[in-house]
Amino acid sequence: MQRYMRSEMPFHGVASPGVSAICKRLFDQLEFSTSTRWKRTTLYLWRQAKFREERYASILLSDVRTASAFQNLSALPMYEEMIVTGAWWDYVDTLAANRLGPILRRSPEPMGQIMRRWSRSDDLWKRRSSIICQLRFGNSTDRALLFDCIEPSLESREFFLRKAIGWALRQYARVQPTEVSVYVRKNETRLSPLSRREALRHISPHP
Repeated sequence: MQRYMRSEMPFHGVASPGVSAICKRLFDQLEFSTSTRWKRTTLYLWRQAKFREERYASILLSDVRTASAFQNLSALPMYEEMIVTGAWWDYVDTLAANRLGPILRRSPEPMGQIMRRWSRSDDLWKRRSSIICQLRFGNSTDRALLFDCIEPSLESREFFLRKAIGWALRQYARVQPTEVSVYVRKNETRLSPLSRREALRHISPHP
């Protein structure tokens, strides 16, 4: 597992379903009376982790049922720390789609501005997060925000940004294939072959 993930941090060797089952039993009865207590506990587990599964547990703890009221802009600094210090796709993709996304739904205007700033960050993983934070939005996707967050990375040679662009466009194409086709044609010379291929994966070519 460590070799597959190219991880400096070792693994206990517990597969994801096992980690999820263990955490569900442990976390279901937890009660957090304040946002501060929830964030401190989540970050303590994250920062003290010696094995990768312990950081997975921290991510699961961040979504504990009794903390649902705390999933707002005040939680963003915590998620930002986890994204920047985690700095790998297995952490970042979950946090972006399943934590940043709901905050964006709740506070679209301020969160949209923040994601646009992240899209121009020097940090690769903040850029990736801004691109894929709407993966689960379907027809609710803010098209302007999606394209704005892609724009600064359009000509990047970084694999994880190219992959993110293709992935985000492919998901949007499930509900708006014409929009994505037009976008790809318009930016054909700027998009990498990987991003173009992923974006058009589920779009049937015209006869």
